Formats: sequence, structure tokens, C-alpha cells
Amino acid sequence: MWSIEEHRRIGKQVKAIPKDILKRYEKWKDITTISGPPGLRLIKGFHDEALSGEWRGYRSSSVGFQWRVIYRIVAEDLLFQVASITAHDYRKP
Repeated sequence: MWSIEEHRRIGKQVKAIPKDILKRYEKWKDITTISGPPGLRLIKGFHDEALSGEWRGYRSSSVGFQWRVIYRIVAEDLLFQVASITAHDYRKP
């Protein structure tokens, strides 16, 4: 079973996002802990993809029309490290 490690800024971001996006993020977390990366790729609505540029090594999953979860995978630890939940703004903080 996979685990999720959220960056400390996620607490503030969660308070600012719409309720429907928060529900989708919770569903995203459920799927990742149970199925891992293959489970995310099976659900086309998440549009899971690798990022490039400053975010090289990270991935992005859609949790709404404009909202994205930015994370990286530490496969040897079965860990998802969530860096940000953002309104499609990929600038590194």
C-alpha cells in the first residue's frame, strides 16, 4: 500500500480551494494509496502526466478543470510526495 506525504503548504492551500476540488483531491488520495501510479493512469479524468522544466521529476494530475495536484513518486518507499495543489500555475514556489 502506498503512502502520501504532503508538503506543509498543502494545509493552507486546502483551505483556499473550492469544496468540489477538495472532494476530488480526497478521491485522488484514496486511489493513490490503494493502486499507486498504475491506478492513476487507468483513470483518464486525472490526465496524469510528467512535468518538465523547473518541475522536472514531478508529475501532475488534474482534479478539476483548472486545478492540479503536483507530486513526485519515490518508488522504493512506495511514497507520493505532494508538493502543491494549484490552479494550473506550474511556477515553482
